[in-house]
Formats: sequence, C-alpha cells, structure tokens
Amino acid sequence: MYSWIWRRLPGQWQTKAAIAAALVVALAAVLWYVVFPWAEPKLQFDHGVVDGTPTSPAPRS
Repeated sequence: MYSWIWRRLPGQWQTKAAIAAALVVALAAVLWYVVFPWAEPKLQFDHGVVDGTPTSPAPRS
C-alpha cells in the first residue's frame, strides 16, 4: 500500500518525501483537533467506577 502511494506522488524522491511528511502532519492535526475531541466524551478513559458509583476526576487547581 505504501509503495502504491509513493508511486502516485509527483516529483523526485525529495519532493515525494516532503509531500509525504506534509500528509502525515496534516493527518495528525486532523486526528488531534477533530477526531480525538469528538471521541473523548464517548470513551471517557479518565472516569472510573468503584462499588457501582461513578466517580469524576479530581478537580484541577
């Protein structure tokens, strides 16, 4: 799959490497600012349950 993407990118290897790096950065930004904030309330890794009573995280000071 990666070789297929590499062959489809235009230019010499330097240009291909720059475009590939830009695509990786763009994907990371979309995940960080769009996907993860959307999914976090649905997953709630920081909420625990002890004896059947939901607990909230400690307040930040």
